[in-house]
Amino acid sequence: MPFDVKNNGNGSGHPRSQIWAIGGGKGGSGKSLITSSLGICLSRAGKEVLLVDADLGGANLHSCLGTPYPNVTLSDFIRKKVPDIKDVIINTGIPNLRLISGAEDYLEVANTSYTQKIRLLRQLISLDTEYILLDLGAGTAFNTLDFFLIANDGIIIVTPEPTSIENAYRFIKSVFFRRLKRMINDARIRDIIVNAMDRKNELGIRTPVELLNYVESIDNEIGQRFKNEVLKLRPKLIINSVRTKGDINIGFSIKSTCLKYFGINISYVGHVEYDECVWQSVRRRRPLLLEYPNSRPAKCIERIAKNIIMNKEIEEEHF
Repeated sequence: MPFDVKNNGNGSGHPRSQIWAIGGGKGGSGKSLITSSLGICLSRAGKEVLLVDADLGGANLHSCLGTPYPNVTLSDFIRKKVPDIKDVIINTGIPNLRLISGAEDYLEVANTSYTQKIRLLRQLISLDTEYILLDLGAGTAFNTLDFFLIANDGIIIVTPEPTSIENAYRFIKSVFFRRLKRMINDARIRDIIVNAMDRKNELGIRTPVELLNYVESIDNEIGQRFKNEVLKLRPKLIINSVRTKGDINIGFSIKSTCLKYFGINISYVGHVEYDECVWQSVRRRRPLLLEYPNSRPAKCIERIAKNIIMNKEIEEEHF
């Protein structure tokens, strides 16, 4: 069963600690920039925030913050060169905001086991911080999917490009199947899930919703468990680099499609407008919200941070 971050098991973590995992199917969608910006928004609101570059093997979150590459990184913890996660935390120079820089280019680090990931998450939530933001790598590697599923809130970043949209659907589908596979030990049901991942499967299952209905038809109890788990999958969606109203509407289309074919109710929490100040801040190695605090992208991200918190409060009232 997946590790439940809502109950850290030892009572030593912050009583309101929340983990946000920021992912998406395609590289270059702006995950690191949005992760760092959301962290700054929360820290400005007086929240204690820890940013974690969980892009194992391709870390760059420190660049978005203008922080020099540290002497110790997440790889030192994973490889047990340091015993305590506190030993790899660095100050960003921004009040209330700390950073764990990502792993170095080390092959074994980029393929950590599930046990290693749980060890990492257990130590992270033992820290005295209100928010932990994980900047995930691109693609659908098991590391990325597991971090996304372990978090309290998963946030998907998409740009209004066909490849990014396609990869976002692939990412959501992979999250769906990964979640089901991890919660069941029944070999027969696991085989059905694996077969259903092939669009040309002999069972004729074409969508995740059809898979849920098929499993329910042969085992009502497991089928109901699956459907209940899917209801708990409520990822957040952000459309980045928006230029037109049509780009904004892509978010609503993705939300509608995911509900119809996956049975997943995505929350579209906002968009970030395109502006040259974004790449200018990246080139200057300065956080967007500090370099251009009054820019349209900065204001968009501030609204998104508020929307995510408000959305979470609504979910907790109803679920």
